[in-house]
Amino acid sequence: MGETIKIAGADGVEFAAYHEAAMTPHKGGVIVIQEIFGIDRHVRADVERWARMGYEAIAPDLFYRLERDFHAEHDDEGIKRGIGHARATPLEQALGDIAACRDFLARHGGKVCVVGYCYGGSLAWLAAGKLEGLAAASSYYGSMVQANAALPLKCPTIVHLGRTDHGIPADEVAVAVAEHHPDVPVYIYEAAGHGFNNDSPERYNAEAADLARHRTLELFDKA
Repeated sequence: MGETIKIAGADGVEFAAYHEAAMTPHKGGVIVIQEIFGIDRHVRADVERWARMGYEAIAPDLFYRLERDFHAEHDDEGIKRGIGHARATPLEQALGDIAACRDFLARHGGKVCVVGYCYGGSLAWLAAGKLEGLAAASSYYGSMVQANAALPLKCPTIVHLGRTDHGIPADEVAVAVAEHHPDVPVYIYEAAGHGFNNDSPERYNAEAADLARHRTLELFDKA
């Protein structure tokens, strides 16, 4: 059963994180990085999925310093609030909280991997380039990947994009990544749009979500 715990960030400030122990023999740890909507039921469900696959999983509440227990709906108002919180959260602070989660999981033994979605997809890519001690990273539809494609990566990384994502030009991202990291797979899911892993009715694409999760699990298991 998942629980909310407190972890001290790199800046010394405690933040909340949703945590669940591995439900099968422990393979290591996975940091699950949120979308702009906060640690909502979709993030908690993803933490549970990783725990069921043998990974102790933790999702840091990256907006905790701005608004405790922030949740936003997938409507115009929720998107506006979430974007506002994301813009108000310094990248280095977010990366510091991810690093604190890395250290928390590492103490329990085994490798530590990172997966992120939307806002978290960008942070997963940045974490792969800026943080030591990660075994692998999986970035889902992160809008900052293209602009940071030249960032040297410290661990094996994969990228997932939806073909019908109107905010992220999948082919352009793939070209930018291939230019600097020809060994990094960029998977484009033809029938999927932005947020296809999120099981909200307006965004979920089961086929793409299942395939992307399989590829991510394969990456993490081999790391």
